[in-house]
Amino acid sequence: MSDYNQVSNDERLLAMLLYLVSFPLPILGPLVIWLIKRDGSAFIDYHGKEYFNFFISYSIYAFISTILIILLIGLLLIWIVGIMAVVFTIVALIKAYSGERYRFPLIFRLIK
Repeated sequence: MSDYNQVSNDERLLAMLLYLVSFPLPILGPLVIWLIKRDGSAFIDYHGKEYFNFFISYSIYAFISTILIILLIGLLLIWIVGIMAVVFTIVALIKAYSGERYRFPLIFRLIK
């Protein structure tokens, strides 16, 4: 589902940057971009909400995996959650730059 025709180059770039800055600054970077541009762009608002739903969900998964380290299964789960988070963030970055609305798998949609 490509929204490329309705989305400006600036919106695509800022949505991509939202994901890119999440690597060094997982909360502050995306939050600044989202709060500044969400009222002016439905595309950036969508990606901001999607990113924070993703961040909350995968933080919960990481927390549960950390607790399960006691049972040893958490050692494997924490690696899987980390790899999935990196891969899905890269996919979302590419989709955002392509002008598409990417939906992360396995997340709770808390922010609507």
